[in-house]
Amino acid sequence: MSFPVDGVALAVFCALFALVTGLGFVAARWKRGDLNLIDEWGLGGRRFGTIVTWFLLGGDLYTAYTFIAVPALVFGAGAMGFFALPYTIIVYPFVFLVMPRLWSVASRHGYVTSADFVRGRFGNRELSTAIAFTGILATMPYIALQLVGIQVVVQAMGVHGDWPIIVAFAILAAYTYNSGLRAPALIALVKDTLIYATVLVAVIYIPGKVGGWGNIFDSAAKVLPTRDTPGALIPEGPAQVAYATLALGSALALFLYPHAITSVLSARSQQVVRRNMTILPAYSFLLGLIALLGYVAIAAKVDVTDPNFAVPQLFIDFFPSWFTGFAFAAIAIGALVPAAVMSIAAANLFTRNLWKEYVHPDCSDHEEAQVAKIVSLVVKVGALAFVLFLPNEYAIDLQLLGGVWMLQTLPSVVIGLYTRWFHHWGLAIGWLVGMVLGTLMAESQDFKSVYPLDIFGTTITAYAALFALVANLAIAAAITLALGRRSRGPDETRADEYDELAETGEPAPTVSAGVA
Repeated sequence: MSFPVDGVALAVFCALFALVTGLGFVAARWKRGDLNLIDEWGLGGRRFGTIVTWFLLGGDLYTAYTFIAVPALVFGAGAMGFFALPYTIIVYPFVFLVMPRLWSVASRHGYVTSADFVRGRFGNRELSTAIAFTGILATMPYIALQLVGIQVVVQAMGVHGDWPIIVAFAILAAYTYNSGLRAPALIALVKDTLIYATVLVAVIYIPGKVGGWGNIFDSAAKVLPTRDTPGALIPEGPAQVAYATLALGSALALFLYPHAITSVLSARSQQVVRRNMTILPAYSFLLGLIALLGYVAIAAKVDVTDPNFAVPQLFIDFFPSWFTGFAFAAIAIGALVPAAVMSIAAANLFTRNLWKEYVHPDCSDHEEAQVAKIVSLVVKVGALAFVLFLPNEYAIDLQLLGGVWMLQTLPSVVIGLYTRWFHHWGLAIGWLVGMVLGTLMAESQDFKSVYPLDIFGTTITAYAALFALVANLAIAAAITLALGRRSRGPDETRADEYDELAETGEPAPTVSAGVA
């Protein structure tokens, strides 16, 4: 799409972008630590408290592309786009139980990644390599999509070409290399303030200009069935199962992503992790409001050839240029936080679980941190190449596979936090089967997330990741039963290391969790 240049919006956008760039470099002096250590550079020294962790996790999980893609899906397909809302509600009770255990054992052993935990828990480097490979694979196109989010709002201000994305990449690369995880943590405070202000103004102001919420829902009900791919206000028939499984599968996969685990492990204590799981649903409220902007765009008769431009066009139509620039800056800054954390998380995985495991096992702490910094740049270059040299749908298609891929690590990471019953070779082969099967299912549907599976004459249309996970678990269980207790690797963790730690980092006087 082509938009005229809006000088005022562009000036406001650039001013706010410059502000967060400065914060990114200043962050190196915030909560001072030796940034030549991977714990300090890649995890912020594990010293973030409740408020900083809340902003970091929120900025990390609710990305710029969420603010573009979720209302775009609602604009084009209706209720199916709202699956993101129940899954963010489901995920927090699940994570409340699981992630504090991972934080506790990781803090005891200095684990930086989930693959570190799997290596220590099952004593098998091939399995930990599979976990690391999956995380890096799923993260690359995810970073690319953050750059796509920036590209959308920059084009909406009338600036075309690849140079704005290259500039954004260079800025992101520079302050991430310089400040590590402290940069996105500090920027997240600004980003979330801008996002909340933008969304609240939009959902209060625009509906009054288009006849109120009653007219908005009436308009959506009339227009959605007329789309080339008909949508609906309420999922019907097979779409209900697809909706439910998308929500469940996405919830199970979300905190398995490397960037989510990196943010969790940067927390100061297990209690900080638990507190955040109780207050992060505030972002689900915000997400619901963002999704509703898709219906608002329908009522406002927004006419775009690409649904991703529905929200930008809505802001252009209803707000003065200065506020449009403010809103677009909020979305673009919303891309910088997750992109930074994702690149750091991918770098941590490569350094700890590939470089140190296979290339230089005796590398010093400073070398480890330096390799991570360099790899974080390489990861960003790869993501930039996605945007510049491949059609955007390739990054989108691969990102849709991200949830399918990450869910295949659940048996090793999540179940592994509670029991070692599964044999490590069962987990490794189950992972491989799940990865291949899930990828083939998605590819057969042109990389759509749902797959129609025929079972004894009945077709069940559901999230492909769950079908793949069932196969994964079945294979892992069968191999475990066949191998029994033979050739099991050592477990360097103990049951009491999964217990709660006090704020000071000392073991709290709790009863053992009884890990098998």
